[in-house]
Amino acid sequence: MGILNLSKSERIDVRASKPVKQLLQEAARASHKNVSEFLLEAGVTAAAQALADRRQFELKDIQWQAFQEALDRPVQSKPRLEKLLREPGAMG
Repeated sequence: MGILNLSKSERIDVRASKPVKQLLQEAARASHKNVSEFLLEAGVTAAAQALADRRQFELKDIQWQAFQEALDRPVQSKPRLEKLLREPGAMG
């Protein structure tokens, strides 16, 4: 991944139980990496997956057309929604 090639200027400290540390060390050895490299790669992969649906989504042509049409529609007044947003909710 390109992000892993950037110069490393920041430190991330992680605390773990002894069994978790041993598991990570074993997995890192099996991957021919040190623990830092293993955790960084796994963390970046997990972060990219966690954010993927918030950054990019794919639509088929017909879905894209419907999406474009929805964006192009004029704004409509929605009095019930306006009222709902004006009034305090159950949490205050």
